[in-house]
Amino acid sequence: MSAPVRIGILFGGPSAEHDVSCASALGVARALAGGGYRIVAIGVTRTGGLRLVPDAALSGFLAGTPSERAIDDRLTVIGPAVELRAGPRSGTAVVTAMDAPGAVHAELDVVFPVLHGPFGEDGVVQGLLESLGVPYVGCGILASAVGMDKVAMKRALRAEGVPITPHVSFDATTYRTTEDPEKLVLGLRRPVFVKPARMGSSIGISRVAEGDDLAAAIEEALRHDTVVVVEQGVSGRELECGVLGGTRPDASAVGEVRVSGGWFDYRQKYFGDTDPMIVPASLPPEVTERIRDLSVRAFAAIGGWGLARVDFLFDEVAGELYVNELNTMPGFTAHSMYPKVWAAAGVDYREILDRLVALAFARHVQRPGGGAGR
Repeated sequence: MSAPVRIGILFGGPSAEHDVSCASALGVARALAGGGYRIVAIGVTRTGGLRLVPDAALSGFLAGTPSERAIDDRLTVIGPAVELRAGPRSGTAVVTAMDAPGAVHAELDVVFPVLHGPFGEDGVVQGLLESLGVPYVGCGILASAVGMDKVAMKRALRAEGVPITPHVSFDATTYRTTEDPEKLVLGLRRPVFVKPARMGSSIGISRVAEGDDLAAAIEEALRHDTVVVVEQGVSGRELECGVLGGTRPDASAVGEVRVSGGWFDYRQKYFGDTDPMIVPASLPPEVTERIRDLSVRAFAAIGGWGLARVDFLFDEVAGELYVNELNTMPGFTAHSMYPKVWAAAGVDYREILDRLVALAFARHVQRPGGGAGR
């Protein structure tokens, strides 16, 4: 009988999506526990430090208490402070005590960075893991960075002929030195969506209709980033599709998000009283296939590996599809769209994770030197 794969689950982080990451990680850990995996849970605090979740505490969390919604900073502060180092064997990493660097708490065969937002999903942690030479789940440095940055993402998609909505972008300095912010969005019709360039989970996003305060929306976005993206609103349906794989990825079934108030904001996404997700979406077969094809093309455009969720806007009147964005580490809670669209395609939660771990190892052995960054 082979030894279990030792998988380090990184979660939390200093971004505004800390709580969402904790909930996603709990779902991942519960699904992977046993069945050939040895779970090592490593919480990233809001200040960027690493804490090892003790086995006894981890067992309690995996048993089902507290609930996903109750997961909070307790997961990232209850254990000893640790750091990640290259392991004694090629392709491994070790978790060592901060106060005694020679003391090894655990050795890891692969790392699953269940981190959302800046400092986790944007290539920063991926760069650390590359430097350690350990296999890890998900997109590499470049794809993660491009996927996180809406400006770079749109440039990559446009270069590959993937349809995107009209938009403009500008930095804080440009905004502060412009007398009239309306001049920055010339050519865009209301409503528009004002977004931080590098943030997820609908944090910092405002919908600005006729008569609304554009400046206030820009200020809100600048609370989370120094670059703002303003996108043309599209009257239509919000559709989502999952991508899973490496050089020849697969696309999932298509799901739809139906919300009140015109868009899927943070409150409805994580704290709504009803499930707004419809899977599979009711669409003509040719539209479904077009979405699946565009999802794979968008994934390739950013150099993706492992997984991504591709979000679309569908203008039914005009018959136009637009890729709104890619999320290279989509939510993995029980309420998240990514597992749901794959379940509708016949791939259950556990199989998704098994395939992602296998893809992490496959990328590692295929690269010169055992894991150079992509």
